[in-house]
Amino acid sequence: MRAGRRGRDGRSPTVRPPAAASPVTAPVKDPVDETDRRPDLPWKVIVLDDPVNLMSYVTYVFRKLFGYSQQKAHRLMMQVHTEGKAVVASGQKEKAEFDVYRLHEHGLWAILEQD
Repeated sequence: MRAGRRGRDGRSPTVRPPAAASPVTAPVKDPVDETDRRPDLPWKVIVLDDPVNLMSYVTYVFRKLFGYSQQKAHRLMMQVHTEGKAVVASGQKEKAEFDVYRLHEHGLWAILEQD
């Protein structure tokens, strides 16, 4: 509010201090993250179905990025198409993150999950 501004009744507005808040106890989180407890489990690269990319293109990307045979790439593409998703790779977190990044660069929808 600007200085000198008056209320509807012509008086200066009254500034009231906020009501005393009752103490709220925040939930205490375990400092160990869920992923820190299971570092030995592999990370899954999951490709999701999308309405944009052609099935032939998805097969091509799987072959190009992962070196899969035509049959394996086609089978994974069909799983994505019919079931809505497929695990296309798994392994260490950094490698899986890189695979997701590469899939995104090729226009595919991909996510990362830990087993």
